Amino acid sequence: MEKLESIYINGLDPSRPLIIAGPCSAESREQVLETARLLAGGGIKVFRAGIWKPRTRPGGFEGVGEKGLEWLREVKERTGMLVTTEVATRHHVEAALSAGVDLLWIGARTSANPFAMQEIADAIADINTDIPVLVKNPVNPDIELWIGALQRLYNAGIHRLGAIHRGFSTYGRHLYRNLPQWHIPIELRRRIPGLPVIVDPSHMGGRRELVAPLAQQAFDMSFSGLIIESHCDPDSALSDKNQQITPEVLNFILNTLVVRNSNESTESLTLLRQKIDQIDNELVELFNRRMEVSREIGQYKKEHRMSAVQPGRYGDLMVSRIRMAQEMGMSEEFMRSVLTAIHDESVRQQIEVINDRR
Repeated sequence: MEKLESIYINGLDPSRPLIIAGPCSAESREQVLETARLLAGGGIKVFRAGIWKPRTRPGGFEGVGEKGLEWLREVKERTGMLVTTEVATRHHVEAALSAGVDLLWIGARTSANPFAMQEIADAIADINTDIPVLVKNPVNPDIELWIGALQRLYNAGIHRLGAIHRGFSTYGRHLYRNLPQWHIPIELRRRIPGLPVIVDPSHMGGRRELVAPLAQQAFDMSFSGLIIESHCDPDSALSDKNQQITPEVLNFILNTLVVRNSNESTESLTLLRQKIDQIDNELVELFNRRMEVSREIGQYKKEHRMSAVQPGRYGDLMVSRIRMAQEMGMSEEFMRSVLTAIHDESVRQQIEVINDRR
């Protein structure tokens, strides 16, 4: 994707982070206009609202449909804000562009479906290839699928592209609704230089109190902006009420966020990075030594006809190592993922030795 163009529209400052805000769903004309009025008063330039809402199960609130596009048109006329909504089908694209929507985004369920992505790419190309399009990461942590969704749009002639990092779905209970897994969007930026990536702390956290810290993390890692769900009365919202914040709270959060200066001298940073490189090299050496011991254990188990996996010991190690890591200021989630990866590789090494017939 060598010819990516700016996603910024007249009236937006490309030197500042892109901030998009508005309710999860457009629920009524009054709710949309009141939320937009409050957000515009706080300086927000781009208003978001879901018109069509994909729900996990039928019977939930699935959006108001096309009449909501008229409310977005009215937001533009009354506040001067740009407006954006999610599209998932050719019909959505045609209706949104006909109503004058300024920017489109594609949701996580849709970006995971190559057939749907191709349909949307073709629909936009048939009408207006100049409109900016943001693509959310697929629900699963699959960077190739994410890049493939962007490529389908690019190959259709749509070059004003950006990505939205909203975290990745996972089974079980976690602090976050969708795990951040920051290394994936960082790798996306490396693979596609110049691609703007904005962060969705609302869907990532799933709770209001997590919006601010996740937004700060996004700025700390120099992502290009934020898309945040904001509702004039979140507790009465028809969808995702727990993760929506009022425009007043959003204004407070934005005014307290620290935007890092990426243009300052990096001499000291270079020295610190050299230390990181040295430590990383030492870690690789330590991992190799550990795997050498794992192979020795594999040989012992082979000679004594023992199973490669000892579940009881693994559980005990997880508990003790995680407790130790937490005492040092590291998170349980981080340490668990590291230990799981080390254990899986150790088992693989042991099985290789056990199955070696020599």
